[in-house]
Amino acid sequence: MAIILYGGKQTRASMPRWYMEEMGIPYELVELSLANGQHLKDDFLAINPFGKLPAMKDDSVLDANNQPLILFESGAILLHLAEHHGAEILRPGDRSLISQWTHFANSTLAFAIFVPDQKTKILPRLLAKLNSEIAKGYFINNKWGAADCAISSYLAYIKLFFPNEDLGAYPAVESLIQATRERPAYKKIMGLS
Repeated sequence: MAIILYGGKQTRASMPRWYMEEMGIPYELVELSLANGQHLKDDFLAINPFGKLPAMKDDSVLDANNQPLILFESGAILLHLAEHHGAEILRPGDRSLISQWTHFANSTLAFAIFVPDQKTKILPRLLAKLNSEIAKGYFINNKWGAADCAISSYLAYIKLFFPNEDLGAYPAVESLIQATRERPAYKKIMGLS
């Protein structure tokens, strides 16, 4: 089995990479330079015609043409990894719940964090609800997994991109960000160790 993850600095490839490190899933990282336009070269456009990172090739799962499965979008990659390599799908609804949380992280939460007018309008409400969800424990099956990876990654981005952001009203969110930054696999892929 060989998983190849295509990523680069300051891309969402950090999410599936962190997940694979945490779960002990072997992979090969192919780093592409956005600054040098490597993501727009024909060889990578054959992997992801949109030229965006991350992308992944997994030869343990074949597509309809009997070729290794190729995926792009960090949320889709996380869900694939959870289902095929992370042993996270224990009950019929687990796949749907992981999909829900990864979609929420990559769209709703990301939008609220990085779009300035949405940050003031929507983010406080999202953080208040996430604070109560996080206080209950892990998102799926009481075990760290793809949903936690997606949500924690975006919450950690708040302190990464907005270090002076006051999150005092959300103690569970603050604790999760700190715990995330202390995880050895996270430190490794983010270059913090």
